[in-house]
Amino acid sequence: MVSPDQVKAMIEAQLADAQVTVEDLTGTRDHYQVIVVSSHFEGLPRVRQHQLVYGSLQEAMSTEAIHALTMKTYTPEAWSQVSGAVS
Repeated sequence: MVSPDQVKAMIEAQLADAQVTVEDLTGTRDHYQVIVVSSHFEGLPRVRQHQLVYGSLQEAMSTEAIHALTMKTYTPEAWSQVSGAVS
């Protein structure tokens, strides 16, 4: 198991400019939902964006320290549109 802070740190290590929000979905520290906002996603299809995030968590996922992961990825521009609509 890994903590939400560890998940956040692993993603930020791979995507230095990332804004990361991590939610433990079950309280068991192995089912997470993440929202990642990064300029690294500019021009990339969604599947490639997700691959970058999965890559940063590869070790934790391969050992099943993270059993389940859902994610939403955004460029800063897309995030400003989404978060502005939510506010």
